[in-house]
This record gives sequence, structure tokens and C-alpha cells, in this order.
Amino acid sequence: MEIKVVRKVLDVNDTMATQNRKLFAEKGIFVLNMMSSPGSGKTTVLEKTLARIMSEIPSAVIVGDICTTNDADRLSKTGAPVVQVNTDEFGGDCHLAAHVIRNAAENLDLDAIDLLIVENVGNLVCPAEFDIGEDARAVVLSVTEGEDKPLKYPLMFRVCDAAILNKTDLLPYLDYHIETTAKNIRQIHADIPVFELSAKTEDGIEPWIDWLKQQVKQK
Repeated sequence: MEIKVVRKVLDVNDTMATQNRKLFAEKGIFVLNMMSSPGSGKTTVLEKTLARIMSEIPSAVIVGDICTTNDADRLSKTGAPVVQVNTDEFGGDCHLAAHVIRNAAENLDLDAIDLLIVENVGNLVCPAEFDIGEDARAVVLSVTEGEDKPLKYPLMFRVCDAAILNKTDLLPYLDYHIETTAKNIRQIHADIPVFELSAKTEDGIEPWIDWLKQQVKQK
């Protein structure tokens, strides 16, 4: 009985995700689902990303957190329209579901943007299981999290279209082998692009920006 209930929940979500995808396609909007564990530097990556692309690609952000508007406050300073979703209002969900994205999108002028970024709730498990109608998924992993995270949480890396290894400015101070992490990621997802960068210093960020611009322009 429990399996049937779970399947029903996922089926309903997939139906709404299909509707979202149709809406975004009609509006010509590329939707990127950004996922990570808490503290990976995902918001900083998005701050620096938006600062570099906003003049060329009109963008908006939906931010998911259990509580607070901290990340939304930071991202709004880039000039991008931002909608905050706090999941504590409906049980503290550890992910954003498709119907939540649809409701949040109603607060945006979809005719005025070409890129919608969803900063999902910090979690390497739940967000990977829910289609929200996105065109692509990216995962941010910081070098402080250990080389084995892709092997521990394989679904996240299997379903993503790009991986970012962030905080490379800390490598001189860590007993960490970034090559091992990249190898572990590709053991799960062989042809995934892996971008090694420091969002703080912006060293290595250009290949990631170029990849994202290309994805948007292709749509």
C-alpha cells in the first residue's frame, strides 16, 4: 500500500511537471534546476553567474528554503526578479515539487525572461527525485564535502546535466584530491561536464558561464 501511495504522489508531480515544461516552452524560457547540499556555495555561484549574464540574458530566480529569505535577499541584489518559497509552510519539504514551481512562476513576468533558475532546497537526495519541468539540472559540490559524495548519492549525479566543483580556492588548505572527485562523478555519469571553479574568486567560472549561455541560446 505504501508503494502505491508513493507512486501516486510521483505520478501527480510528473503530470504537473509536464504542464510546466509546456508552459515554459511556449514562453521560450530555459529552466535550470540548481541543486546541492547546504553550504556548498550554490547561492554564491548564482550571484556571480547572474552578475555575468543578466545584461545578455534576462533572468529570474525561484529560491527554495525551509525557512528564511536569506538567499533570496542576496540574489535580488543582482537585479533579477526573485520569488522565495519557504517549505515550512507545508511541512518543511526537503525539495521543491512541480506544483510549487508553477505557483511561484505565477509571480513572475514570464514574457520578460529567457532564463529561470530554480535554487532548490539544500539536499543531495530529495530534489533529485522530483521533476519540476526544467530543461537541465546542475549540482554544486564543494571541495570541503569529500571526494566520495558522488558515490554516496549517485542519483543526484546521474540525473544532472552539469556538475560544479566549487571552493577550489580552499584546495591548498585541504587534504583533498579534486581529480578523484571528478573521476567519481564520471563513474556515475560518464559524459557529464564538470566545472572546477571558485565562486568567491571567480577563478575558473568562465567555462560554466559559457556552458549555461549555450544551453539558453539552443532553446
